[in-house]
Amino acid sequence: MSTAIYNEKSSDEMLREGCLQQHRLAQEILYRRHFERLMPIPLRYFGNRNEAVEVLNQAFLKILNGMAHYAGSGSFEGWMASIVKHTTIDCIRRKSAYQRNITLGDFTDQPIQNSAVDHMAAEELLGLIQQLPDQQRTVFNLYVIDGYKHREIAELLHMDESTSKWYLSEARRLLQKKLSKTVKLPAFFLL
Repeated sequence: MSTAIYNEKSSDEMLREGCLQQHRLAQEILYRRHFERLMPIPLRYFGNRNEAVEVLNQAFLKILNGMAHYAGSGSFEGWMASIVKHTTIDCIRRKSAYQRNITLGDFTDQPIQNSAVDHMAAEELLGLIQQLPDQQRTVFNLYVIDGYKHREIAELLHMDESTSKWYLSEARRLLQKKLSKTVKLPAFFLL
């Protein structure tokens, strides 16, 4: 065991070295330092903070157990964020509601008007997204925020590509409906 003393001023590199040596204080400080920074990732996908905390804790366990796999290329926080995102997606996959395969016909994909979103604080928009049903919220986040293609979403969530497109369309429709109640929208937005 290392004789290093870890505290809140310890660098991430120093904490990472301590974690590699299974030093509990280094692990705890790393967890506390990055918890709130990484929380927005699972929070976008789950309806409440308790579920998001559970997923983030699973991710931190993977981070601590997989510390030796960090190659040093790219940012350490980016490496951790990638693990959190993948853990979040794995948790979503396990939910039985996503195992259903729905075949849907064509639909019209209608974008959300940016003018309405521009007037909202990020927290308000996140709150509206969190109110979406699980499937719609997940597909919306993967497509709009994380930049996945429908083919990739379909593979990740074990569904048809058309199902992914439908969930995105439904998410946008529901968000438009919620936005129209929250923000005074011009008449053309409601068409």
